[in-house]
Amino acid sequence: MSMKLGYDLTIEQVQKLVMTPELIQAIQILQFNTQELDSYVQEQLLVNPVLEQAQPEVSEQPQLQDNKDSFDWKEYIRDRQYDDISYRHWEDRSGEEKENNYEQYVSSSDVTLPEHLMFQLQFAAPRKDCRRIGKYIIESLDENGYMTSTAEEIAKATEASEEKVHKVLEIIHTFDPMGVGAKDLAECLLIQLKQKGQLTEIFERVIGDHLEDLANNRLSIIAKDMGISAKEVQDMSDIIRTLEPKPGRSFAAQTDNRYIIPDVLVERIDDEYVVIINENSSPKLMVSAYYKNLLKEADKDDNLNKYLSDRVNSALWLIKSIEQRKQTIYNVVTAVVKHQKEFLDKGSKYMKTLTLKDIAEEVGIHESTVSRSINGKYLQCPRGVFEIKYFFSAGVSSDEGEGISSNSIKEFIKEIVENEDPKSPCSDQSMVEILSGKGINISRRTVAKYRDEMNILSSSKRRRY
Repeated sequence: MSMKLGYDLTIEQVQKLVMTPELIQAIQILQFNTQELDSYVQEQLLVNPVLEQAQPEVSEQPQLQDNKDSFDWKEYIRDRQYDDISYRHWEDRSGEEKENNYEQYVSSSDVTLPEHLMFQLQFAAPRKDCRRIGKYIIESLDENGYMTSTAEEIAKATEASEEKVHKVLEIIHTFDPMGVGAKDLAECLLIQLKQKGQLTEIFERVIGDHLEDLANNRLSIIAKDMGISAKEVQDMSDIIRTLEPKPGRSFAAQTDNRYIIPDVLVERIDDEYVVIINENSSPKLMVSAYYKNLLKEADKDDNLNKYLSDRVNSALWLIKSIEQRKQTIYNVVTAVVKHQKEFLDKGSKYMKTLTLKDIAEEVGIHESTVSRSINGKYLQCPRGVFEIKYFFSAGVSSDEGEGISSNSIKEFIKEIVENEDPKSPCSDQSMVEILSGKGINISRRTVAKYRDEMNILSSSKRRRY
């Protein structure tokens, strides 16, 4: 048997997806949240001189065609098949967008814990050496206000005696917020009780010896060891639970804050919900009017013509991708609002099950596109500000055959706990039976899982005496 080797020319048709740089860019832009998109646009503004950011304070922007002698941008764009409205110059909407300004979404407090403590140190420690030790201690605290160094380490670093360090620490322990400068949770609680004038020997014993028992509501064990009634321990536990375990967390972080700017606004008009894209959530870009004059001269210089064509096409593609991002988000959120109208009307207990596949089929796009369009995006509606992902959740079927989301079931569990008898709290099995009476059939294990996700303690730890 012989085998013939040779070369042949054959023609075959193959269908495959080619990921061009433009397509990759469009996918990235869709996935970006507001801050990421803004950072990306700022980078593009630096590398592409043709691209320009519109200034909202300018009430009149030049049109694409100024007069009969100027360059015809519309024709240029049409010839290159950019027939989308997204190339238009930005237009002032007579203050329409000012209703959703940046100040709505930022925190008014930007004082950090170290700044707050250093201000108090200036008045509490008049001596220079005490202020130097105090400054070192304050700068050594973690974000929750706890010590990260021992008195011995501080003494060595500041070339001071341990006795002097302890004296400065005592001063800091009187500062606001109460409990700051503690070495651990027990000391933090004791400092707060002392400042409140509630510290007693029995409190010291309970916190020092039974902190874990308190956390797990093992009050009978504490009562037996202390020789007091469970009711007395319960009263002490109630006082301790009013204290702040993390004194520093109410202050601004020392890192950059990330503020939520909703991408979409949902407003109720009569009995319908209207979806509005928040124009402040995406940059407004245009092609620089300056380069139209250069482009008129480009025919005389091949290099200039190629450079400008590449830059203009790149700018137009970016603008078009941003507009497409807005349209996709609008379509997805409109479909979500349609599915979750009952939630918007009545609240969290009426959330329906919703999957990416449901929305993808309704909008006519791929599931991955839906996923990218909701990634890191937020929605503001009459019930508050939610990450769009919040509206997507699995669940169970009710007796009527309707899907009930896990978020709705959690709301029912929360309601059961809020209305239970604290002396005889509902067990997970009791919740299963209550939910079954509402037409929701789930297992005890699922109830326990949802309860844990909401940080609700077990019935034994919720019991009061």
